[in-house]
Amino acid sequence: MTKAIDISHLSKRFSTKRGSTLVLDDISLSIAPGEFLTIVGASGCGKSTLLRIIAGLETSDSGSVHVGSKAVCGPGVDRAMVFQDYSLFPWMTVKRNVLFSRRLAANNHDKLARQRGAEHERALRLISLVGLSAVQDSYPSQLSGGMRQRVAIARALMSKPSIILMDEPFGALDAQTREVMQDLVLSVVAQEGTTIVFVTHDVEEALYLGSRVVLMSPHPGRIDTIYDVPMDRDRNVMMRVDPRFVALKRMVMDRVRETVGLSLDKSAMENNLVEA
Repeated sequence: MTKAIDISHLSKRFSTKRGSTLVLDDISLSIAPGEFLTIVGASGCGKSTLLRIIAGLETSDSGSVHVGSKAVCGPGVDRAMVFQDYSLFPWMTVKRNVLFSRRLAANNHDKLARQRGAEHERALRLISLVGLSAVQDSYPSQLSGGMRQRVAIARALMSKPSIILMDEPFGALDAQTREVMQDLVLSVVAQEGTTIVFVTHDVEEALYLGSRVVLMSPHPGRIDTIYDVPMDRDRNVMMRVDPRFVALKRMVMDRVRETVGLSLDKSAMENNLVEA
């Protein structure tokens, strides 16, 4: 089976004043092309660290990550990342922010001119796709939080990445705006055919967006359970009250609580052993 992302026996440690802390332990996971995979778990489970390793922003201590057939050794144009804090340039308009994307520069001016024309057309299409044509000449300070995140999503799509990595991108938004953004990203991704890995602490959001939900347990971060979401990809608000959705949400939330309890029990036991 073709894999967009293949993670094999990945482990990561961080150095602290008290020594070395194991953050991720033996993570193995495969993600199919075009899949919308969500990752959920309690604080300290390493989900954001895992995302950053896939992005090439962090390195692992052991194991590997492959995108397609290539090992991840650093950032690449095949992956784009959307953060919670928007990361927009305040001195650039919406259009200029979208146009600003990582790409390899052309070696000659003619090729660069042709690229600029095509990129301008694509930027305008993406701005329209996320519903911001009317404010394309506005600056980030003139936009709401939800609108800024729309700009960030359009910019992530600009370089036509095969994979978009999203790290709690809607965490700072109010509940109503968050639901609008969830539907927007589902619509945009369906049109672009992009593979998505989406990190969130919100179980309902993870289930609403994902075709599969990966639950990670904390201290150290491990894959605890992978849930298939038995719903059509044509998601809508009525899905949230579907008995199957409600039952699955309760199951995942119960398991999140259990993983936190198991983590605390293990930590207490280790502390007692150290003190003894």
